[in-house]
Amino acid sequence: MQTPQIIPTGKGCGAEVRGVDLAALDPLTVSTLQQALLDHLVVFIRGQPVSDPQLLALGKSFGELEPPGMSVIGKPYIDAYPDILVISNLMADGQPMGNLGAGEAIWHTDMSYRARPCTIAILHALEVPPEGGNTYFANQYMAYETLPADLKKSLDGKMLIHDETYNSGGQLRKGFESVTDPREAPGAQHRVFRTHPLTGRKALYLGRRRNAYIIGLPLEESEQLLDQLWAHAGQPEFVWGHEWQAGDTLIWDNRCLNHRRDAFDNAERRMMHRVQIRGELPR
Repeated sequence: MQTPQIIPTGKGCGAEVRGVDLAALDPLTVSTLQQALLDHLVVFIRGQPVSDPQLLALGKSFGELEPPGMSVIGKPYIDAYPDILVISNLMADGQPMGNLGAGEAIWHTDMSYRARPCTIAILHALEVPPEGGNTYFANQYMAYETLPADLKKSLDGKMLIHDETYNSGGQLRKGFESVTDPREAPGAQHRVFRTHPLTGRKALYLGRRRNAYIIGLPLEESEQLLDQLWAHAGQPEFVWGHEWQAGDTLIWDNRCLNHRRDAFDNAERRMMHRVQIRGELPR
């Protein structure tokens, strides 16, 4: 049996894990992945095909599975595995085979519009385009720690509305109507700074920019402040980008990262399967 290796990216977050077998989980593999995730926030394992049952088993090694957010077709993409969300630009019989299409997915945190956002997300690549579609992560511990002291003080305890109407690809979710006033956006309310329950560290927690609102502020002031915070949150020194290969698996901690995706040529094929872990109330 190989000894697991952790190879940091040298960037603001991220590490490659080698010497583990995702198709045959054992206690050492699970503990290695869990600790690497706490240390590096996002980890990747190269070139290991993972079946849907194996992906579900990997997810369950981190906790209870959380059903995915709403698909654009209004029902699970895989009837036999409703806990798997498909991310794809492919079509079948005029229907999308997955969420997000081929466009850019803007900086966001997954499912923050829910009272208990998912904690861990796992994304496995079945098919990838020859270029484009890369995924980037921004360390929000670092974003919090480098904020000016006066801004930290003024925002401490402030609550933010996390809009539910649009997904990160800009698609209107089924059953929702467009929002014109962010103060009236549907979605959960969370603190602008959240504390990680396992590390005790604080992170900037913004969710998505669209229709966000800092409760209690005049709308114009909230908009200006959110623009300032988002510009800060995505600085290059906080960011690492993953260039996908078929068979890659990415695991990330949704409590302390933002992520985004590059667009790619819609004539090319991209197929990803994803699971996520049920979360706790952010503190």
